[in-house]
Amino acid sequence: MLQLPESLLGHISYEEFLRDYWQKKPLFIKNAIPDFESPIDEHELAGLALEEQVESRLVMETGPKGEKWHLENGPFKAERFNELPESHWTLLVQAVDHYVPEVAALIEAFDFIPSWRVDDIMISYAPKEGSVGPHLDYYDVFLLQTQGSRRWQIGGFADDKTPFIPDVQLRILQEFDATETFICEPGDLLYLPPQLAHYGVSQSDDCMTWSVGFRAPSADEIVTSLADFIGESLCEDDRYQDPDLELQSHTSEIGADAINRVQAIIQEKLADKATIKAWFGRYMTQPKYLDQLIPAETALTQAKMEQEITQGMAICLSEGSRMAFSEAENGLLLFADGDGFEVSAADREVVLFLTEQKHLTDHELSSSSEDFKAIVLDLVNRGTLYLSD
Repeated sequence: MLQLPESLLGHISYEEFLRDYWQKKPLFIKNAIPDFESPIDEHELAGLALEEQVESRLVMETGPKGEKWHLENGPFKAERFNELPESHWTLLVQAVDHYVPEVAALIEAFDFIPSWRVDDIMISYAPKEGSVGPHLDYYDVFLLQTQGSRRWQIGGFADDKTPFIPDVQLRILQEFDATETFICEPGDLLYLPPQLAHYGVSQSDDCMTWSVGFRAPSADEIVTSLADFIGESLCEDDRYQDPDLELQSHTSEIGADAINRVQAIIQEKLADKATIKAWFGRYMTQPKYLDQLIPAETALTQAKMEQEITQGMAICLSEGSRMAFSEAENGLLLFADGDGFEVSAADREVVLFLTEQKHLTDHELSSSSEDFKAIVLDLVNRGTLYLSD
């Protein structure tokens, strides 16, 4: 089992990190997890890359036709790995925490950041000189070296106006000027804020890096998703109106009064914080891969669920599922895998326990209301929660 230290950040407090580093500047922590031993090796990682439901990529610095920076998407066939050269390639496997509980355990070490911000843990493996080129990410990322060594070079901040190498499937920076260099060995941790250019190159034949990424929806995604959510609740009678219409000098002109009326409609619909809260909780808990939600083969009844719990079973959050909550006027809103549930104030403690500890036992469930037990049953039958011994 993965042994985590009391703090990943060494002598730096979480408050200091959030104040001085988070989304501001990089931070390198030497030996953040002492005596780290990876619970997954390169063979198991390659095995995941063979699976249909697992997102995986292979990046080669030189492609089969001699082209620069070649990308292949999985799933792969086992023979593909036997054909690879001895160096200058990288295998990337997304969301390994969804499939390997020992990898998912690392997320507990980042509890100083809201859990609904966590995206997933991607694992990369590379022989010597393997790399994905100089690039930037639009989200915060912690890079934990778990095997071998990697040289990280850090550049300046970039944006969508920064030139990328043309005619390449990967977004690789055309120019990269390093300002700092770190050699990461097992247990070392490097934090990078969004849009900071960086370039990692394997220094060994067995380089493995875990990337803990955090969700950062774009303004485009936020506006589009919120508009869709609000649109579902609007009725046909709610339309543009102009009872104060006056004669215009030019009939084809869209005047300031018309724009003001439209703006008033938009602001009215977007200004309701309760609606935004209901949408955002659902949006940020949507699972990364919808096909990971596996409904129970046979729907449980509440009586059967309670019987299993009283006999020692626990209700656990499924790997890949997400939960969060928000305060509401008469209790709480519980969000789970893109859905929302109203929960009474009487069930506050059990909701907090479930969302923080990711499981429930008979002790917690027996003290909850019948309404909350019905929500739990629904989530079990959907696949968000599952019974475990």
